[in-house]
Amino acid sequence: MITFNAMKHNFLDIELAFEYVSSDSPPMNSALLSRKTGRIFHVSEMGDGDEDVPEDAFESDEYIEIPHKQDLGLGTELVRRFVRDRAPEHREEISEIFSRKGAYARFKSFLEGKSLLEEWYAYENSATEAALREWCKENEIELAAKD
Repeated sequence: MITFNAMKHNFLDIELAFEYVSSDSPPMNSALLSRKTGRIFHVSEMGDGDEDVPEDAFESDEYIEIPHKQDLGLGTELVRRFVRDRAPEHREEISEIFSRKGAYARFKSFLEGKSLLEEWYAYENSATEAALREWCKENEIELAAKD
């Protein structure tokens, strides 16, 4: 295994790259973090990513691919946890919502009607930050001190 200097990475940059990757279904968007320089390269199947991505980026140990929210259990698994923890009385209704396409828009509309949307956003943000920080720890990505 190749060892790189202990560089501290900016969590906000990693979080923004995570949002980019998760903004579409896999594998439409990818982001690669250079362990050596801290630079993040954006790659898109639509061709609108960074033009200077190193040719060996997907094969080199220097780079690590930023995960998609589904890789961290932050898709429908997170919705199920939210329903279990915060809205168990709506389990059947939300299960029905997720049985068809376009579920997230209907889910958010449903939550808004039940005055639970802000609670969902707080739950989602907290879970996302915790999962992403854990991913960094598991992948030995040292983070700079919080601002």
